[in-house]
Amino acid sequence: MEKDYINWAKEVLKEEAQAIKESANKLGEPFNKAVEIILSSAGRVVVTGVGKSGIIGKKISATLSSTGTPSLFLHPGEAVHGDLGMVSPEDILLAISHSGETEEIVRLLPFFKRQGNPIIAFTGNLRSTLGRNADVSIDIGVKKEACPLGLAPTSSTTVTLAMGDALAIVLLKQKGFGKKDFARIHPGGSLGKRLMLKVEKVMRTGAGIPKVQAGTTLKECLKEISSKTLGFTTVLDKKGRLMGIITDGDLRRALEKEIDFQSTRVEEIMTKNPLTINKEKYAHEALEIMEKNGVTSLIIKTKEGEVEGVVHLHDLLGRGEFRFELHG
Repeated sequence: MEKDYINWAKEVLKEEAQAIKESANKLGEPFNKAVEIILSSAGRVVVTGVGKSGIIGKKISATLSSTGTPSLFLHPGEAVHGDLGMVSPEDILLAISHSGETEEIVRLLPFFKRQGNPIIAFTGNLRSTLGRNADVSIDIGVKKEACPLGLAPTSSTTVTLAMGDALAIVLLKQKGFGKKDFARIHPGGSLGKRLMLKVEKVMRTGAGIPKVQAGTTLKECLKEISSKTLGFTTVLDKKGRLMGIITDGDLRRALEKEIDFQSTRVEEIMTKNPLTINKEKYAHEALEIMEKNGVTSLIIKTKEGEVEGVVHLHDLLGRGEFRFELHG
């Protein structure tokens, strides 16, 4: 029986995936016009819909708002009892109705027409009342629902949701909405915390910085690396300025070459010009640099070149916000 359940589920997923592909193939100039209408407006995108379309509309509105396009959801039933007062002449109506004849939406159209609000329709019937009265009508029609009865909105709601995502992401890209913008309006979530966390909040300072002076032997260097347990140490000149870095890998390679640890000085095998990062940078940027360059630590310097702190991969991965950040 389990195989039957899985096969049925696969049929639904394939049917809905196919509906999205067909919807993508139908995209044309109306979509471009919808994007231009929204970009040229100083108002919000007012999304409305009834039933399942309303539920999808709420999600589309939330996605628009969270990606840099101010939006609100207007329930058609509440609209005619005073909520139309929330809509300004600068706003744009995004009305969702698969049939295009939803009574609650159709009776709102004269108000928006009189007020001069541009109307964008998501509908499966471009010749419907909604389709004909909208400034732009985007086809969300599907050949059939994934529901075998052909009654429950399934493929149609999936296509509508995907079309809303497409609209939101196109607007995001055109506006140049980036990670910092996203974090600014998501301060309470884990994504916002991760994106807004700065290097200075996670870097090790003072006695936590592994460091040896130039002239230190490899033997003494090994002690410093072992005691700080970060797998490396910075090498400083007499004024505390960064000269280089030595990792436990450098020491292993020196040992393989049978280099004398008691007489060899750190500056003879150190890596000069190690990777650094400004403490005002974001922690996710530090993580990206580490991943890109295959390193596990970065140095934070002052303007004078003194070592102010170090940030290690463990300092980032130890935080819940970054636990699943690295790839590959």
